[in-house]
Amino acid sequence: MKKLSFFKKYKSFTIQIYLVIHLSVFISSCISPNGQEALIEQSRPNILFAIADDQSWLHTSVFGDRVVKTPAFDRVAEEGILFRNSFSSCPSCTASRSAVISGQDIWRVKQAGVLFGSIPRDLKIYPHLLVQAGYHVGYTGKGWLPGNYSALGLDKDPIGREYNAIKEGHIADGIDKRNYSANFNEFLKDRKENQPFCFWFGSTEPHRVYQDGVGRMIGVTGNNPDDVDVPPFLPDTDVIRNDILDYYYEIEWFDSHLASMLVKLEEIGELANTMVVVTSDNGMPFPRAKTTLYDWGVRMPLAICWGDKIKGGRIVDDLVSHTDFAPTFLEAAGIPVPEEMTGKSLLPLLFSDQSGIIDASRDRVFTATERHTWCRPDGATYPVRAIRTRDFLYMINFEPDRWPTGGPSFVSSNRTFHGDVDACPTKSFMVEPVNKEKFPGEYELCFGKRPAEELYKIDDDPGQINNLAENSEYYEVKSELRKELMTYLEETGDPRVMGEDPWQGYVYHQTDGFGATYNMSLPADTRARHALRPGN
Repeated sequence: MKKLSFFKKYKSFTIQIYLVIHLSVFISSCISPNGQEALIEQSRPNILFAIADDQSWLHTSVFGDRVVKTPAFDRVAEEGILFRNSFSSCPSCTASRSAVISGQDIWRVKQAGVLFGSIPRDLKIYPHLLVQAGYHVGYTGKGWLPGNYSALGLDKDPIGREYNAIKEGHIADGIDKRNYSANFNEFLKDRKENQPFCFWFGSTEPHRVYQDGVGRMIGVTGNNPDDVDVPPFLPDTDVIRNDILDYYYEIEWFDSHLASMLVKLEEIGELANTMVVVTSDNGMPFPRAKTTLYDWGVRMPLAICWGDKIKGGRIVDDLVSHTDFAPTFLEAAGIPVPEEMTGKSLLPLLFSDQSGIIDASRDRVFTATERHTWCRPDGATYPVRAIRTRDFLYMINFEPDRWPTGGPSFVSSNRTFHGDVDACPTKSFMVEPVNKEKFPGEYELCFGKRPAEELYKIDDDPGQINNLAENSEYYEVKSELRKELMTYLEETGDPRVMGEDPWQGYVYHQTDGFGATYNMSLPADTRARHALRPGN
């Protein structure tokens, strides 16, 4: 099994890095005993982790989008590395973030693997390990959310200390009122001299809702709907082009705060010793993107720079996963990587001077989803597992009789039908009866049921709309990918392939709005009252 063969190799690399860092600290302390603490701190890098909320991989300037402008992301890519094949572990906020902090696939993290979940007390997560090692750790914006991290006994915020006090001035509707970059400055003020830091910049952009028409304002984006590239599974209409423009606007807002943080680090002389990682948690909030395992749901923008520690101006084509971030950060800090982490450190790729494919064995990633919103009776999930290689995407839909979106008749936790598709102009347009008839193919792709198996050839079908699973020419390909996927799931302990389903029973920890109606940890009378609340 190729994936698991990485573990010994990268564990060895972890030990090498750990020994090198601590040997340098030992030598330095011998030279200057009185300055040992400061020297230890100086030997470790800072980490700035910037994570957008619902952004697909294509939507940055450096990836070639003709409309959206992302100079800060582009700067990180140009001074460091642009990764063209980076994948989230899950296309849902909470579970994706759980994979990031734990370095594990979502089926291994129990209640942390569903939206509005919780975190097992014994789950090892990199922010807490960095705190224990002396790092100053904090976040602004959206950390590990949505959910109740303490419901299972975890007594500290999983992302560190919160910095959200400073608010914005006049902003567009839908933009988060928290001033991310100003709060980052406050975080920096609180660290001790020479103390390494790890900061999580969790933008809530471009998560919906959007101010209608904000993307057409003069002076922002390209403000020309004709220049928008509409994904091939969506109708190419003015409504959808303008909806995408509004989405672009929020990406630019995220990027503007990242730019301010980079400038601040430059001003204080810390940029060169800071590993800057910029990505997103899952794909764009449009039908057949977010909450799905197609590329538009899990393929993420990723750029990493680290001063002159890594050779810049490179483009890397290795397939990498969000589970790789935790072991990367821990190795860079000289902290042993916990055995249970299934991710693999990116340091070998970062320290290489090559572009293109660096590690030929990084030729596949595994993704999964269980439950996003509560959009099916009794909290039933829509379980999917997938393997993505350079050439193919293969997925298993374990419950093909269920609606992947929640369906047209169940009122979901966000008070809509088809609840796993965010309410938006695109959705409203597509579910209109006249438009369902006008665009039947696109409607079926976005809102219909799906077969038990799906197989897509990436180069021929970048939109992943032509399912080859029943094509006899691809029988051997499908069989081999199914075998590799099932082997990996079995070896990493996925309950789903053992015939178990713990996810449906996990509490949906929403505590306000209509969705709290489905929070079974609340008293029945409280849940009944939530059903009367406006909004979701």
